[in-house]
Amino acid sequence: MSLPASGRGGSLVVLDGVTPPEGDYGCVHPVAWFTARLGGALLELSTSRPDTALAGILSTAIRRTADAHRDTCDLSHVRTPQATVVLVRWGGAADPVEHLVLADSTLLIEEPGGKVRAVVDDRVDRLPRDARRSHAGTDALRNAEGGFFTAAADPAVAERALTGSTPGSRVRSVAALTDGAARWVDMFGAGDWARCLGVLREEGAERLLERVRELETSGAPARSAVLRWKLHDDATAVFAELG
Repeated sequence: MSLPASGRGGSLVVLDGVTPPEGDYGCVHPVAWFTARLGGALLELSTSRPDTALAGILSTAIRRTADAHRDTCDLSHVRTPQATVVLVRWGGAADPVEHLVLADSTLLIEEPGGKVRAVVDDRVDRLPRDARRSHAGTDALRNAEGGFFTAAADPAVAERALTGSTPGSRVRSVAALTDGAARWVDMFGAGDWARCLGVLREEGAERLLERVRELETSGAPARSAVLRWKLHDDATAVFAELG
């Protein structure tokens, strides 16, 4: 998906819902319900509260979403619906471009000269090898000290997100990729982040995702070295030209 620039500013939100294993996970709602609620709250709050930092926006959005099903669901369950988050907010040319990244989605920030910086929360990849090989091992370190963090039911997790800002004059474009889309770079090595952003600009998000699917089904050897590998993963990419 490509978004047009706006002189009045705007926001970008990309969520990747965490699909639980088969069985009870303490909630009567599907993950899609959770991501729709959380994403809608993030978009509304990031524009209606321009003076609130993005960590505060995420905290309020998580609390609002949790309140919507706290009376019917067990929000303490380790597999309660949750998601990765990329949130970007920009104003006019003189305003900073703010960002927040939580869990294993990726944000790309392009400078006017073409240099691309990736903001990556790599705490999942830094988990002990044995933990990454099983649901039980991963769950023990989910939203826990020394582990990794996702947007679930605890608003305090917002303080664990990677946040920052860049002067608006130094940002040409931004792109957000779920881990399924980021495979083009970090699993298959088909290009670097700058080339990935170039594909988004020149060919569009749909073509980047098609390239990922082609590599997934081609028997590319890189996949055998990835501990958390599965044939396909949900893949979303959003690209926005800001200047």
